[in-house]
Amino acid sequence: MKGKAKGMVSKNSGSSGAAPSPFEGTKVWMDGRFVDYKDASVSVNSHSLHYGLGAFEGIRCYETKKGVPAIFRLDEHIDRLFSSCHILQIPIPYEKKDIKDAIIQTVKINKFKECYIRPIVFIGDGGGLGIFLKNYDTRVAVTAWYWGAYLGEEALKNGIRAKVSSYARFHVNTFMGMSKSTGQYINSILAKKEAVNGGYDEAIMLDTSGLVCEASGENIFVYSGGFIKTPPLSSVLPGITRNSVIEIMEKEMGLKVKEERITRDQLYIADEVFLTGTAAEVTPVREIDDRKIGAGKAGKVALELQSLFFDIVKGKNGASKYKKWLTYAD
Repeated sequence: MKGKAKGMVSKNSGSSGAAPSPFEGTKVWMDGRFVDYKDASVSVNSHSLHYGLGAFEGIRCYETKKGVPAIFRLDEHIDRLFSSCHILQIPIPYEKKDIKDAIIQTVKINKFKECYIRPIVFIGDGGGLGIFLKNYDTRVAVTAWYWGAYLGEEALKNGIRAKVSSYARFHVNTFMGMSKSTGQYINSILAKKEAVNGGYDEAIMLDTSGLVCEASGENIFVYSGGFIKTPPLSSVLPGITRNSVIEIMEKEMGLKVKEERITRDQLYIADEVFLTGTAAEVTPVREIDDRKIGAGKAGKVALELQSLFFDIVKGKNGASKYKKWLTYAD
């Protein structure tokens, strides 16, 4: 498979018919050193396993036209990881430079051409269990694997079907939404399962006021009347892809992007709706709640944006203006 680490061996987990693991044969950076994936173990009494306190990032690395892998917006991802930990009051026993170097080395040591990178900060068992911890046994790991289009290649080309979830996003004072924390994704898992079990590809989340917030793992954009709208940061995770595409749309496509609240029915009558995220990249939405969006297919704005985005992250046309976004792992 294109982009797999050289020498990666795919093995069944031991159960009959189990899918090959995408992680087998890789090296993981864990607490300052590289170990084989099979040896990157965590205690069953890890505090984060029991209570969900942790922070992580999802980062894409793309094969560029130079043939060298480039990590997309690495500095911004590391900044957000540290911001998440600051919000959650998790001490990190490393500097930003240490984590940046670990991520670059993870790509290089695994000989990836393209991959998805997951740095994670979590609490081990050294401080004991219980809601309140006096001493934090902070653990840090970086793992990476090949991961294609999150919602599928067809989704990128033709758009997806989405369903407004019965599960609401957290109130701003219920959970610290500016942090990309591990425990809050239970909310996303429940919404995603509900949508997929109902025959849809993705869930769209409303906030506790009933206004459009984001999808289960992506930010959302609406194109209508010549303008782009997206919910304000007060109610959504500050997506790095979100930030990137806003700049691309305004500078390269001449579109005005408004950050304002969006109602559910505004989605139905929009010309286009699309989702953005590190995993999902730029994914058009062709249908919401069994209603066609626009012409009922991937829209022109979303597809143009998608093309520009992929050119930039792969070091192709127009990438020179955005070279600060690429960290080459050579």
